[in-house]
Amino acid sequence: MTVLNHDAAKAATLRALHVPGDPLVLPNAWDASSARAVTEAGFPVVATGSGAIARVLGYDDGEAAPVALVLDAVARIVRAVDVPVTADMERGYGLSPAELAERLAAAGAVGLNLEDSDPRTKELVDAGEQAEFLAAVRAAAGADLVINARVDTYVRPYAGTSEERLAETVERGRAYLRAGADCVYPITAESPDGIKTLVKEIGGPVNVMSRPGAPSLAELAALGVARISFGSGLQAATQRYHATLLSAIKAGQSPYDA
Repeated sequence: MTVLNHDAAKAATLRALHVPGDPLVLPNAWDASSARAVTEAGFPVVATGSGAIARVLGYDDGEAAPVALVLDAVARIVRAVDVPVTADMERGYGLSPAELAERLAAAGAVGLNLEDSDPRTKELVDAGEQAEFLAAVRAAAGADLVINARVDTYVRPYAGTSEERLAETVERGRAYLRAGADCVYPITAESPDGIKTLVKEIGGPVNVMSRPGAPSLAELAALGVARISFGSGLQAATQRYHATLLSAIKAGQSPYDA
């Protein structure tokens, strides 16, 4: 297999920034321009959002975009900034762990998100199967790749009680850390009590999404969160603002006054 070229220093920087109570804040980018804006605003890491990149490429989220285009978008972002870049790779776009690690290294990213539900069926993957997948990615990539293991128990339909969902989220998170993940991402978890329990019980860095209805950045820090993501929210907000500019032009007005 080709020797991987993950940047060890950037990977170490990214990993070290996952501090419970002093979280790494990631306003996700979707192209070179938005990535530069993130760094110019003073953020030390650029993260991509799969939904945002898919929309910019003309596809739906859920691994509908060809993986070559996604990785090319990641590579352009890496070339545009000097900070570590972590890429949202959904569930790997059907690549084997070895190929995923190799192609991500070629793109220059030093971190990735991997989710534990099937993007096409929207069903949760067996936790043991996902742990094996994460372990294989870790084995292929070595230490110089920061793995953020997304847990989809809150974003996918769940038949159990809220207590059962919380317990399964903890169980999955622990299993993924044992498999070699650096951080656990129970996406869309927003109850302060639930987040506090996840942080306490999972036993490793926890990533939470910032979105309407979720606790504030300061509240998430106080709950012990180690990483805060914005997903595709900023790109969606940018598109909404763009729509107001277009509406102003259509109405014969200056868009710069909108």
